[in-house]
Amino acid sequence: MEDDELQAIRARRLAELQGKSGSGGSSPSGGFTGVPSMSGSKEDEDKKGQMEEMRRNMLYQILDNSARERLGRIQMVKADKARAVEDLLIRMAQANQLRNKVTEQQLIDLLGQINQQDSSSNSRKVVYNRRHYDDSDDDYDL
Repeated sequence: MEDDELQAIRARRLAELQGKSGSGGSSPSGGFTGVPSMSGSKEDEDKKGQMEEMRRNMLYQILDNSARERLGRIQMVKADKARAVEDLLIRMAQANQLRNKVTEQQLIDLLGQINQQDSSSNSRKVVYNRRHYDDSDDDYDL
């Protein structure tokens, strides 16, 4: 019962934030005011904060505790990879490809698939060109 209520509250909050960002983005702040860059940056920071909060809420709904902890540890080491995985999970959830919360093992499998894709696209080969020493005495007319 609590999950349903929490889900409804989050959905309302998400709708509020989307409504605010939609109406806030359409109203031009213009260059006629004395300090347009200051108000614009404050609004931008607020929007970024709201977007990050929505992102965290969605990830909280998508991941179970152990998967969230693992993703946090990955984020400490490779923030860009963790961000890419978060983006992928959010897109999957929005496309209704996730039925249940993602477990740690599912997250590990997903990371393995991503690593395979990265390694195949970034396959690098190291080629050693060794100098050949010609030890023949033919050049010296002995």
